Amino acid sequence: QVQPVESGGGSVQDGGSLKLSCSASEYTYADLCMAWFRQAPGKEREGLASISGGGVSKYDDTVKGRFTISRDNTRNTVQLQMNSLKPEDSAMYYCAARSVGTCGSFPRQTAFAYWGQGTQVTVSS
Repeated sequence: QVQPVESGGGSVQDGGSLKLSCSASEYTYADLCMAWFRQAPGKEREGLASISGGGVSKYDDTVKGRFTISRDNTRNTVQLQMNSLKPEDSAMYYCAARSVGTCGSFPRQTAFAYWGQGTQVTVSS
């Protein structure tokens, strides 16, 4: 069973940074496509970034240049470094995993079988 667990959320000022982590204690993510999504109140969940089992990353235009997705297979974690945060980045952030190593379908959410519970990010102006 793949159960992603997110951590690292919190509150920051406009222009600040946060680093989110996604981990699993009983399964290896090393070969899987992983991605980060977010959902703000009253809005649909949106895909932010994905990284394939081979390390190829892809970003939504709203976060390109500000967010960086990376993976540390030795620690079985996937991170999302978020810089230059804006109030509109405030949302619940979710880590998701596919059961395969390719991310060609990102950001289609139905392609991701495993989801974490989310971690809240709040950016104040």
